Amino acid sequence: MALIDLITEEVVKTPLVSTTKPEIIRELITILADAGKLRNAERVYDTVMTREDRGSTGLESGIAVPHCKTDDVDSITIAIGISPSGVEFDSLDGKPAQIFFLILAPPSQSGPHIEALSEIARLCRSQAFLRTLIASRDAKEILELIRGD
Repeated sequence: MALIDLITEEVVKTPLVSTTKPEIIRELITILADAGKLRNAERVYDTVMTREDRGSTGLESGIAVPHCKTDDVDSITIAIGISPSGVEFDSLDGKPAQIFFLILAPPSQSGPHIEALSEIARLCRSQAFLRTLIASRDAKEILELIRGD
């Protein structure tokens, strides 16, 4: 299943209102919980934060991909959030993260989890694409960009 097939407007938010790493993660989890995609949001939050404690998922070029394996989802689940002003996320390049992809997968589904991470990496190679994504006005515009509409 392609990443774009997992993304709907209800799991995309811009701008995010949070200003810290834990708040961003909680906000993304809340988006999924409100969409009925999780069984237990608090348990998911604890699991994602435990994963972050092992090593930040803040990458480079303003991208962060917090992720974890959890029994609180039945299949791979993704939320996308944009913070135009950026949030300190302990990123590899030391710069604030602006684009967030939260990926949750059940422990039995390693393949789709890896495929989603790979697809995000491919999408985010273009600096022009990233700038356009950050400047997006709403979830619909973000989906159109990701789908290439």
